[in-house]
Amino acid sequence: MLRHWLPHPLLTLTLVLVWLLLVNSFTLAQALLGLFLGWIIPLFTLRFWPDRVRIARPWWLVFFLVKVLWDILVANLAVALLILGGQRYTRPAFVPVPLELRTELAISILANTVSLTPGTVSAWLSPDRRTLLVHGLRVRDPDALAREIKGRYERPLRDIFEPPC
Repeated sequence: MLRHWLPHPLLTLTLVLVWLLLVNSFTLAQALLGLFLGWIIPLFTLRFWPDRVRIARPWWLVFFLVKVLWDILVANLAVALLILGGQRYTRPAFVPVPLELRTELAISILANTVSLTPGTVSAWLSPDRRTLLVHGLRVRDPDALAREIKGRYERPLRDIFEPPC
């Protein structure tokens, strides 16, 4: 019965936190409005979710988020230094990253994580969902960039959302 009224509890919690961060106010009224939005949005979008989201290791997701936030901070500094250093230090390139992820949510999170990290952006996902094309601002070794994305982001996402049976 609770699943009927609260179909995606983690999404609800995420929406509440995002709402409070967006309004930059932690009043009771904003918290209640955030709770209402966090409840009503998943309820009305339920028919658009193809599969129920399964998170096999929720704490690993927290660690993944901390890692991504750290990488965003470090990459911002690196890109700022790259910009200050001038165009001669850039080496833009498109790098194909072969994917082992199979669930739509995990692939989407990977593509967004790559795009959130300054200096890289997800440019294209192959129709068979097996290759993500990434544009890097400073690519010395394309294979190394692909290995870094796979090891730093794809592997943890696979462990979180697609554990071995």
